[in-house]
This record gives sequence, C-alpha cells and structure tokens, in this order.
Amino acid sequence: MTLFLTKDQIGFFETQGYLVVDDVLDATTLDAVKAEYGALLDAMYDDWHRAGRVPPAGDQDFFEKLLTGYKAGCEWFQPMDISLPGSKIEADTPFHTGPAVFDMLTNSRLLDMVEDLIGPELTSTPIQHVRLKPPSNILRETETTAHIMATDWHQDRAVAHEEGDETQIVTVWLAMMDATPENGCLKVIPGKPRMYPHCPKKQTSIADGFINEADAVALPVKAGGAVLFHPLTPHASFDNTSGVFRWSFDIRYNVTGQPTGRAHFPEFVARSRANPASELRDWTVWQDSWLTARAELAPKEHIPIHRWTGDAPACA
Repeated sequence: MTLFLTKDQIGFFETQGYLVVDDVLDATTLDAVKAEYGALLDAMYDDWHRAGRVPPAGDQDFFEKLLTGYKAGCEWFQPMDISLPGSKIEADTPFHTGPAVFDMLTNSRLLDMVEDLIGPELTSTPIQHVRLKPPSNILRETETTAHIMATDWHQDRAVAHEEGDETQIVTVWLAMMDATPENGCLKVIPGKPRMYPHCPKKQTSIADGFINEADAVALPVKAGGAVLFHPLTPHASFDNTSGVFRWSFDIRYNVTGQPTGRAHFPEFVARSRANPASELRDWTVWQDSWLTARAELAPKEHIPIHRWTGDAPACA
C-alpha cells in the first residue's frame, strides 16, 4: 500500500516521538469547519446579546466575537468543545458534534497518515478537544479552563486512565491557522521516555524536576498541517502573546480493540481495512453516541478523567 508518510518521516517519529507534517487538511475541509463554528458562534452570540451581556455583533469577525464573549464572562469554550468535560457532567452540559468536524475526524489523508504509524485498524478516541486560545494578556487570574491556557508539560499517556497504558495511540494536533511561537504553538522534548509522575496543577502536569526545558524544540506549523505525538513524548505550548486567538484541534487515534483510556466516553471505528463495514460514516450516529453518554453519566457519580492526586510523593 502506498505510504502517506515517507520512510524517513516514519523513522523520525519512531526515534524522536513527534513529527510535523504539512498539508494534511485541504482548504475545503478547513473552510467547512470554520463555517460550522462560525454558525455556532453566531447563535451563541445572539443568545448573549438577547441576555444583555454583549453589544450587537455589528461587523465583528469570528475571533472578535469570541474576544467580546470572553471579556463579558460568557460561557463559550464548552459549547464549542468536541468532548464532554472532565468536570461533573449535567443533563444539559453543552458540546459540539457537527458534520464538518466529523468529516475532519474521518478525513482520508489524515487517516492515511495515522495508518502509516499504527496500522490500518483505527479507532477515533474520545480524548479530543478544540483549542481556541485567547491572548494570554486577557486571561483572568482566576481562569481555570485548561484548554484555553498555555499547556503545561505533560505526556498524553498520563491524561488517560491506566487501562490505556499499553494502547498503541497517536495524538494528532491539527492547525486551523498558522501556529507560531508568538501565538502559542507547541514545543516538545524529543524522545519517548518512561512515564513521568504527574501532578494536578492548573492542568495535569509533569512533576517538577523530571525534564530539562532547555532541550525543548518549538514546532511551528502552517494551517492545515499537523503535529503528531507518541503518547510518552513530553510536550507543552507557548503562551499566546500575539494579541489574537489561536485555533487548533487535538484528536487521537488508537488501534481498534485496545482501551482508549476513557471508557466512559464514546469511541468509533474511523478506518478498518479488515472490516470496512465497521467504519462509522454517519455523523448523526456519532452525535447520538455523545448525547447518550451525557444522559447516562449525568445522574451518576463523577468519573475523574485523570489518575494523579496532589498527595503523591513527587508532588510534595
């Protein structure tokens, strides 16, 4: 089968634990996602305006509306996220599952790329988020939403439950716009070390003293490109000092049949060479799986998504 990645790219990923790949998503795919989110934000902004929380939209663009909403203290992140939150889930907890996002998750070029790394039986895992990061200079001191702040050093294996520790998985960080050190692109410490202990800080973060940040490599990437990670590769992001929002998606795929590390959230088969009929191709079924999960989880005791506690020796 023809490879999407070159043998040199695959070898680099296997030794260094990361890879930057240009031109994964085409302009049509990017534009569809942007249009879907534009319509979502328009509806949200209209609700905020009717409630007297924001001025009329006027000629504000997408990011200006987000900025206005953030400054007004409106809830915007969770309604735009493509997962339920790690906090307590309620019967009406919002999230976004739309056809353009589903088409992005099942994009053939993206799946070709992941197949080159972990094989042809691919499950889209529920550990997935939109990343719409405001400029760091407007973040409130009391801000607690980890997905909109600079990301602390962590390993992706550590932000899933222990049952997924042996799962073959690849993280795909998709750039919706050019990502630079100025607007908060990712940085990585090359290699695939052992799992480090993590501590609950503002985010789940590698405990102090286990990494040398001087070894970090910045990973700028153009819109439509991707950054791939092995689950043990330490990575973080820069502060967004650009003055405007930075937009990306963080999604993951694992070998079908292996635990995702978040079993209480829904997964689906994105590709199967052995059994193509098992592939999910209807975005409404994907949406329904999340609606069902929300309905089932809301009345139950909260399931923490992270395993680490602050009383661990490494966190003292």
